[in-house]
Amino acid sequence: MSSRAQERSCAVQLVSAVLMLLSLSGCSSMDVLVANNINALNGTTVKIPCTFTSCYKMDAIKFAMNWTYQESLNDTEEMFMTYYRKKGMVPLRSDRFGERVMFAGNLDKNDLSITLSDVQLEDEGIYNCYVRNPPDRIQGHGVIQLNVVTELPPPRDSTIAVAIGASVGGALALLILSMVVVKCLRRHQKQELISEEKMEEEGKLEAERVTEEGTK
Repeated sequence: MSSRAQERSCAVQLVSAVLMLLSLSGCSSMDVLVANNINALNGTTVKIPCTFTSCYKMDAIKFAMNWTYQESLNDTEEMFMTYYRKKGMVPLRSDRFGERVMFAGNLDKNDLSITLSDVQLEDEGIYNCYVRNPPDRIQGHGVIQLNVVTELPPPRDSTIAVAIGASVGGALALLILSMVVVKCLRRHQKQELISEEKMEEEGKLEAERVTEEGTK
């Protein structure tokens, strides 16, 4: 084999090894992690989380990120926050949100979360978190449905559930104990009845035996 052919063969083997290592690493593309549904109380401040995982470390020069809002899936998206190379995450001018949107994440930890203060009923809708982190080729996309409510449902009282569970458990235990006691009493009565019948039968046999001996 010529030296050129050997070099070509080594190159092919090297590429195959690299591809194999990449496949074994289990890291193939970007993942964006968000909460699918968030309930926010009208007039309060809510955090809308968005984080991402990537095979590559964030490059401040190539990294790109946008937050957008849309009332429904059929409506046009309105960008209200973006990433600038020198400024980082910056809220954009928005008639809807004004200055109520703030960046609450940490770029060093791949956290792109935001907070929305003084939540209004009109803020309800879909919030999109778009992330691009080259050399990842796929753009990450997280979708969050924000629901604005006038009052949050009351929390469940666990003490009531515990009390009900204890009552039911106690009643069940008492029922089982009663069944065991009744069964034992019936068994005892049955044994006594068998003993009495046996003694009565033995008495009859003894009387018959005495009678036979007397006649003889």
